[in-house]
Amino acid sequence: MGPILLALGVAALAWVLVVGDLVRRHRPVWHWYLVGYMVTACRVLATWRKVAMLNDLAVSRRPPRGLLGDLVVKGDPLRPVAPRISFPRATRVGLTVTVRLHAGQTPATYLKAADALVHAWKVHAVRVTSPERGLVLLTATATDPLERPGLATAPAELLSALIGVLESGGAWVMNLRLVPHWLIAGATRSGKSTLLARLITQLAGQPVALVGIDCKGGMELGLFAGRLSALATCRREAVTVLSALVVDMQARMSACRTAGVRSIWELPDKLRPVPVVVIVDEIAELYLSDGTRESRAETEQCSTLLLRLAQLGAALGLHLVVAGQRVGSDLGPGVTALRAQLGGRICHRVNDPGTAEMTLGDLNKDAVAVAQSITAEERGVAVCTGPDGGWSRARSHLTPTEEAIAIARKYSTVAPVLPTLHGAVEVLEGDDQ
Repeated sequence: MGPILLALGVAALAWVLVVGDLVRRHRPVWHWYLVGYMVTACRVLATWRKVAMLNDLAVSRRPPRGLLGDLVVKGDPLRPVAPRISFPRATRVGLTVTVRLHAGQTPATYLKAADALVHAWKVHAVRVTSPERGLVLLTATATDPLERPGLATAPAELLSALIGVLESGGAWVMNLRLVPHWLIAGATRSGKSTLLARLITQLAGQPVALVGIDCKGGMELGLFAGRLSALATCRREAVTVLSALVVDMQARMSACRTAGVRSIWELPDKLRPVPVVVIVDEIAELYLSDGTRESRAETEQCSTLLLRLAQLGAALGLHLVVAGQRVGSDLGPGVTALRAQLGGRICHRVNDPGTAEMTLGDLNKDAVAVAQSITAEERGVAVCTGPDGGWSRARSHLTPTEEAIAIARKYSTVAPVLPTLHGAVEVLEGDDQ
């Protein structure tokens, strides 16, 4: 009887291990709630005091006895006291712990101890934030949710695009109504073009005019020409298209002034002009000059026109999405001024620290360090800002090129025609002939 029970026990254990492995791989959230959370929570509680002492998070207090004035009697050492923590609270991808700071402590000490907490708790990452004075929130991520990002869901809204997934497991959404202009930086093969393709396919079915400026001869955005209301493939054409958009912007201003409103969104539906999203691929090509008078004049025109659209376009339904491999003040004085108007920021892997600093440095220094740690194997991974002013690691969904082209062709018949922009397109076509 004994051997039979032993065999049954071994078989049951093997079955549990096999099922547990299948659940972990195919239903990671279930596995986390059933097994991972309790194990990690116990590890947090068991190691907290030791980790706090080793990383200068504990505060030494005088013993209740053995004192003569400020003199400590020999044999009564000071007693280190670790900060009080809450019971770990489970999330879909990890857990959170609230720490009550000792008097005189700052969150900076906990930022330095983040790596130590990762190793002690055996988690993927620990984010340190301070929701209010005197408290620190430690957010632990059990595994990297960006390794196998699932298709998140988000409500369909005008000028809103579901780009991918955040490291919290939530949907990564670019909402141009909330954040009207965006700057996207990324080196070659970092995922920048994939993100732009995803953005175009998400906006293709909406009543939105898409305008492409791709001064690499249209190699990237030319794939979606059927859905674009206009496409500029060189700087001269970019000047023509941007000038037409500024004229259209002035007409929208006049319509709002006549109606006594401050934005096109306050106009009646019948009078509201079509929103326009201008996508610029490789911003450096608009700013670099070969030194000739004509080239310098075109560069200055592009800089001025882009800046006008960024400064005045938000309330008028004109939105900018500017992408580039390198973004720096060395491209020209207009780049820094334009950057200041682009409230949304996305930084993929970059080749130089200056681009990461230019993209995220004026918002959060920690985000710059995280962006610089993105490796070449993490294609599509980026650091993005949110409408609340915070930042997060995220990964864009991979939309195959063939699928993106098919979607653009599917909606090519619904591409809006703007009168001023239509005239510019006819000029470009006439010049090509």
